[in-house]
Amino acid sequence: MKIKTIALLLSLVALPTLLLANGEHHVTMMDSDFKYRVLNFTIFAGLVYYLVANPIKAFFSGRSENISNQLVEIEEKLNASKNERRLAEENVAKAENKAKEIISDAEKESKLLASAIIEKSENTLSLLEKQLEEKQEVEVKKATKETINAVLNDGFDNSDINIDETKVVSLISKKVA
Repeated sequence: MKIKTIALLLSLVALPTLLLANGEHHVTMMDSDFKYRVLNFTIFAGLVYYLVANPIKAFFSGRSENISNQLVEIEEKLNASKNERRLAEENVAKAENKAKEIISDAEKESKLLASAIIEKSENTLSLLEKQLEEKQEVEVKKATKETINAVLNDGFDNSDINIDETKVVSLISKKVA
């Protein structure tokens, strides 16, 4: 926009000079007003420079500062993302190690549980076997008592038979055996 303004001003100065220049009249360098025009142009260029130079310098210096600030921000973001990536990789490595540890602990625990279950099962089985043996003994004793009672009751019901102690003992021992 400033460049367009400068071009417009220059064309306003140069255009009348070109249009008003007359080819019929020969003017020498001493007779012409060329020196004054050069002086006017120099003054004009100086004023334009005086008025436009500082804003242009400020614009470009501000722009370069803006760009450098953006580069610094980008570098900071890049470093932050690199640090986050490194932390994420470390966390992944820790998680993998933790997973391996959990798996090995689970395997050990499963072995312990399996051995505990086997041990409990064996204990239960041996306890059941003992209970079976005890029940069998109780049933044998019960059957023996019932047999003895049946023999004794049958023996006392018959009043015509005289039974003495030796006979009862022999009868019981025959039934038991």
